[in-house]
Amino acid sequence: MKSVKHVLNEVWERYPDALAQNSASVIDPPKLERILADIFVMGKYYYYVLEIATSNINNFHPDILTLHPLPDYPAHLKDIIDLIHPDDLPFVVEAETWSFKKINSMGSEHILNLKSGYCFRMKVSENKYELFHHQAIHTAKDEMGRLIQTINIHTNIQHITTTNNYIVTVSGVGYRNDFYQKCFKVEKIEDKLEERLTKRELEILLLLTRSYSDKEIASVLNISYHTVRTHHKNILKKTKSKNSIELIKRSLENGYL
Repeated sequence: MKSVKHVLNEVWERYPDALAQNSASVIDPPKLERILADIFVMGKYYYYVLEIATSNINNFHPDILTLHPLPDYPAHLKDIIDLIHPDDLPFVVEAETWSFKKINSMGSEHILNLKSGYCFRMKVSENKYELFHHQAIHTAKDEMGRLIQTINIHTNIQHITTTNNYIVTVSGVGYRNDFYQKCFKVEKIEDKLEERLTKRELEILLLLTRSYSDKEIASVLNISYHTVRTHHKNILKKTKSKNSIELIKRSLENGYL
């Protein structure tokens, strides 16, 4: 299928050593069981597979047609970008620029164990936009270590928060526990945390948002239940949260998810 240009091409072309610029051989779609274990989903969502070199998209979750006013499954990334609120596009370009620069600096050998995430508004009906959380998980690279495929997940978080935090996150998946943030338009963040979460607290937070109990978290991380409980209390205190719903909302607003 013919490639279609979009606003992110200029960003991607700056990183020829990290992103494939030419069509690669046809590759199998990623194993969704592994992917879904490493993402945050708290609401209606959909996913699609993106082929980097051509920007063609495929293997959709069917809910893309119920969450957006689309007559049929889109063929190109440009069709997705066209759903983004025009006022949010400059931030999306900044977010992609920073995330690829950060990922590129970490080395191609780690590219399949990193993901990026940020928020933007998307059209849900004629003249109506709602806030979505975007996650891009890298799923395949070529023989030169350049990224050739990702799976993108979009979750409607309008019911959790209507405020974009303008925070971009690059974090590890699988065996990596990297966590990097960049905050754009800091003046729009009205309720920043007084204390940042530690790496261990971030690990526990992500499991809490996936509905793991403290006992299950202790087993997964191979630490004591008492240690998890202590971290859990510290997380609630630092985020000024009284319950799980507040914790998720505050975590989104502060760019932890």
